[in-house]
Amino acid sequence: MSDERCLYRYSTVLMGSPILLKLPRHDEALASRVFQLIKRYEDLLTVNRASSQVMDINRAAGRHPVAVSRPVYQLIKCAKAASLAQDSAFNLAIGPLVKLWRIGFQGSRVPSGAEIAARLALTRPQDVALDDAAASVFLTQPGMEIDLGAIAKGYIADRVRDYLRQQGADEALINLGGNVHTLGRWSVGLKKPFAADDALVGVMAVDGQSVVTSGVYERYFEQDGRRWHHILDPRSGYPLDNALQSVTVISADSLDGDIWTTLLYGLGVEKGCAMLRQREDIEAIFVTKNRDVILSSQRRFRFSLLDADYRLTDCTA
Repeated sequence: MSDERCLYRYSTVLMGSPILLKLPRHDEALASRVFQLIKRYEDLLTVNRASSQVMDINRAAGRHPVAVSRPVYQLIKCAKAASLAQDSAFNLAIGPLVKLWRIGFQGSRVPSGAEIAARLALTRPQDVALDDAAASVFLTQPGMEIDLGAIAKGYIADRVRDYLRQQGADEALINLGGNVHTLGRWSVGLKKPFAADDALVGVMAVDGQSVVTSGVYERYFEQDGRRWHHILDPRSGYPLDNALQSVTVISADSLDGDIWTTLLYGLGVEKGCAMLRQREDIEAIFVTKNRDVILSSQRRFRFSLLDADYRLTDCTA
């Protein structure tokens, strides 16, 4: 396990999040190249600025297909497949709902039922038409918008991992604000919901794995005595409401972590654990509102509970 006293830390802000790179040796040039790589992918995938390939697709909704670079096309194709999975809470076409709620941005509010119903009609992933030969994307209905925010960080974290390997690094950690990717052995903390940034429920020991956590505490607002978080259910148009406060996925690829945190949030603990029994390559930690910490398995990591207010259990679904 890496010794924090021997590490060099490099940080910046990209994709609206603090980005942290840890290396066992001083290498500012490598850190700079990593941050430049993240910036290039952010420029391709963001919907939070006027110019990007994804925004080009959204502006052409209902009018014509848009040819994009192969990396962007392949990511959109992957996101559509995840969106079409049975009972999926993942939806690449959720953009109109995200913009309606504005959770995490100025002007967030609870929309009316009529507003939500109108936006839901524009969020069908079936209406994202893909052309493999042309690498083009066509949103068939005017007003549709794809939003890759739920998957872009994982994709970029995997590209950083690949780049670090190409550069000969055998020990490194990159944290893209919730998406952690590791080369070598590391300890990764599991954040305590609605607590100080350094408050941990526990810690995971991982070796060359991705750790992705999504929680209702990350972005939310309060209105009429209720907390409204950013994890939207594309089936209802409202934030997902179940027993969960966070889901952490441990996997080889961070892209899988992004997809599965959303899928598992929508499924809940029992159905999520049942599905994970069919996937030896994906493991999860569920933290519930009742302060249960439920592990699907521990093949790829070891977990140590640090907070006595929580109960550690295995998945029994």
